[in-house]
Amino acid sequence: MPDPRIPPLPRAAMPERWRKVAETADQVRGEATLIEVLAQAPELLGWYYDGFYAEVFFKGRVERRIKEILRLKLSTLHGCAFCNRGNTKSALEAGVTEAQVAAMWETDSPAFDAKERAVLRLAEQMALPNMRGEVTPALAAELRHFFSEAEMVELAMVAAVLTGMAKMLFVFDLVSREATCPIGPQAAG
Repeated sequence: MPDPRIPPLPRAAMPERWRKVAETADQVRGEATLIEVLAQAPELLGWYYDGFYAEVFFKGRVERRIKEILRLKLSTLHGCAFCNRGNTKSALEAGVTEAQVAAMWETDSPAFDAKERAVLRLAEQMALPNMRGEVTPALAAELRHFFSEAEMVELAMVAAVLTGMAKMLFVFDLVSREATCPIGPQAAG
């Protein structure tokens, strides 16, 4: 379980909306420390849920299923146990197949089509463990084959927010990690 470096806000002190979000996190992800800590700054928690997720992630230009593949690939590479529990459920609800979830470590798996493989390659470049990440001209051309420039910007921004949030989650110990997590005490072992 997480040992947060910022104290969680007691549920009794949270507005009802965030209490319900924390309860859902407990049910779906097995923990809610992230929500309890972010509730210390409710306007930022609101931006994360209402601005980023509601307006960009679940809406936006790029279909949700593609963004779910991007998100699950990132959380898999980041080793975020908290994220993987919820992201897997959300990906399946959006139409990602069980075979694709099982093949998330295998970018070139036949479970993915060419468009999905391009998104997986983008995730590999944007992920925390890849300090030499680069969208090469070949990857840019591959992405451009399936996505407009505006859609590429959206995918890049989604990946950037998720990757930045992952870094914060690990550095402040707000979520459970998997052994593959590249950041924090487990990574040093």
